Amino acid sequence: MPSINTFDFQAGQGIARILHNVLLSYPTGELLNNFKQYEVVETWPEFGQSQDNQTGKAALSRYLSLYSDEQLDELKLDYGQLFFGPEEPKAMPWGSVYLGEAQLLNDRSTLDLIAFYKQQGIEFELEYNQPQDHIALFFSVIDRLLGLLVENPDDESVRRTLSVLLQHHMLPWSHRCLELAIEHSQTDFYSGIAHLALDFQKVLAEVFQVIPMPVRLYR
Repeated sequence: MPSINTFDFQAGQGIARILHNVLLSYPTGELLNNFKQYEVVETWPEFGQSQDNQTGKAALSRYLSLYSDEQLDELKLDYGQLFFGPEEPKAMPWGSVYLGEAQLLNDRSTLDLIAFYKQQGIEFELEYNQPQDHIALFFSVIDRLLGLLVENPDDESVRRTLSVLLQHHMLPWSHRCLELAIEHSQTDFYSGIAHLALDFQKVLAEVFQVIPMPVRLYR
């Protein structure tokens, strides 16, 4: 497992960007073709060669090796039932539904996150209105912060911001979202992505020496 001194911030930034794009929106043919063209699975870092890493890469490789454009509608259905709707998603991607007893969107934990972002000068330009505790948006912020560490690896303020984001706002609940995605996914694509996302967040916790805040989860 890499340490803060051996972790490749640029590689981590690339992974965070991929996870952001894959988890935020319905899949497109362009996305799938880019995965194949740029050999995303083959170049995905192994980190500590965890079971989630190996399982995720194997699942993605299986899916992409057999993928054709005729399967795109099926993949969109899988994304919808996991993360979007029209019925209640099986792997709700918003933190507040796990952290609040009422399981509401934009609950207290979301407001705490918004206050943290405001304090850190972090803003979003979203195509449509979206609660800011969507798991994909966390990966967007991680992308930005790792990008700053690519430029200045010793920037303690950026390291601290990333650590607080992980410890207080993301890691207490995000594993549950990804576990539900693995449980309910109907394609190897989203099962693989969820395994790789689990692995990546465990790597980040190790690199930045973060122990998630203990909380009660309500789903």
